Amino acid sequence: MSEPALSTILEAILFGAGRSMKVSELSDLLDAPQEDVEESLQKLRKTIKRRENCALQLTEVSGRWIFEVRPELSDFLPEDFRADIPQRLLPAAALIAYHQPMSQAQLVEMLGQRAYDHVRDLSKMGLIDRRRKGLTRRLTTTRRFAEYFGCPEVDFRKVREWFKEEASKMGLTSAELAASLAPDEQLVIHDFSEEEASEVGISAED
Repeated sequence: MSEPALSTILEAILFGAGRSMKVSELSDLLDAPQEDVEESLQKLRKTIKRRENCALQLTEVSGRWIFEVRPELSDFLPEDFRADIPQRLLPAAALIAYHQPMSQAQLVEMLGQRAYDHVRDLSKMGLIDRRRKGLTRRLTTTRRFAEYFGCPEVDFRKVREWFKEEASKMGLTSAELAASLAPDEQLVIHDFSEEEASEVGISAED
């Protein structure tokens, strides 16, 4: 058997991994130049898009690549087969959506040290974007996040307003909303005012 194309190997790795992966990570695994990996991923995405009746799509979210079920098929899947966010991550996800763009330092103030792990896991799932900003990271939601929660908007500013409106309908502050999503534990969350949030270092207009 002849050696398979790089795009074929990448397809096998990403499908088998079941998580998002960076180009640099794939490059290291395969000992291949990042430029070749990037080019092959772009080619693979086009190939999959052309496949007749294909259930999957190859998506790039925040610089990470992942295989996922085409959104239009989600309603046809049994609930047990739908991708789900672990409940332990929901408080962090809600706080980021409500306060974005927020700093990772602010999230740590609200959730404690667990926030670091939660940010990493949400980023790996392609649900948030975490970009270095000074000594901390700037956290915002992604398109995939909006689709998962059924938000009609994609831009993070509009997602923020949508989340605030939903919380307001329930009469909840961001901290109360996050605590209500926590699994089996009583979270004590310090809720930031708009003034306190800006003092952390990232404004709503960044």
